[in-house]
Amino acid sequence: MNRPRRNRRTPAIRSMVRETTLSPADFILPLFFHEDAEDAAIASMPGVTRWSLASLVREAGEARALGIPAIVLFPKIDEALKTPLAEESHNDDGLVSRAIRALKAAHPTLCVITDVALDPYNSDGHDGIVQRDGRGELEILNDETVEVLCQQALCHARAGADIVAPSDMMDGRVAAIRDGLDSEGFTNVSILSYTAKYASAFYGPFRGALDSTPKAGDKKTYQMDPGNAREALRETLLDEAEGADMLMVKPAGLYLDIIAKVRETSTLPVAAYQVSGEYLMLKSAAAGGWLDEKAIVLESLLAIKRAGADMILTYFAKQACGWLKS
Repeated sequence: MNRPRRNRRTPAIRSMVRETTLSPADFILPLFFHEDAEDAAIASMPGVTRWSLASLVREAGEARALGIPAIVLFPKIDEALKTPLAEESHNDDGLVSRAIRALKAAHPTLCVITDVALDPYNSDGHDGIVQRDGRGELEILNDETVEVLCQQALCHARAGADIVAPSDMMDGRVAAIRDGLDSEGFTNVSILSYTAKYASAFYGPFRGALDSTPKAGDKKTYQMDPGNAREALRETLLDEAEGADMLMVKPAGLYLDIIAKVRETSTLPVAAYQVSGEYLMLKSAAAGGWLDEKAIVLESLLAIKRAGADMILTYFAKQACGWLKS
């Protein structure tokens, strides 16, 4: 008789035949930070902090010591610096540039990834430049936005970023950023493209963390429709052809099928972002005593990797490292 249970009989056997495993090297830690000298707890994301620059450097160092290879930066920009054309996004003396320089000086082996999008800097709260048509309808200008994104990516590269991650979902931005980086001598700076970023309801807590909610309209004309899967493959092929080094699916947990499809379509490394709403759901269930936090978090991360992700952006990265070690 065929008995698959023989391979499940003891912990030792189960560990030998396990197909998917997690390690600290799988994680990328998203970090929020601001200009203030004091750290601030983020009410919408219990356990997550908006760091001062000094604390950001310390937190990144702790992550690196745990074996996490990379962090990704998300700044909260002062309202006074936000403008319709998001000029602060490419300020060489701005918050992000100073953070990159401090991080690379303190932790040379840490991989620093930067978010390339205009919503933290745009007074309209959108990922692109906003225009209203003759009827007063909101329009996000694609090509004009791409020009600013290129300046932003170059700004981050000059500061020492290892990887730039365009999260805006404008058409053609990967090719334009690649050309811009190469023409300025930054041929070694990688592009991690948000290839399939869906117009998800799970981003709410994140927008609260950065105070970057759109002032009007929504992001459905540039982020993807949650009902579409084939479109993700179209974006995958385009980003690969345009010169992306890595691809990303966002969100992760509800889009495991998309992760798997992207993995099957491309030979490039695939990242997946376990977003703020996913984090909050798991935290809330655990805080209420309904679920075991360690068990559900590690299972959720394992599922994302099993679906095909090579890298997982998760707010649980440090906790998960501790759980895996224990």
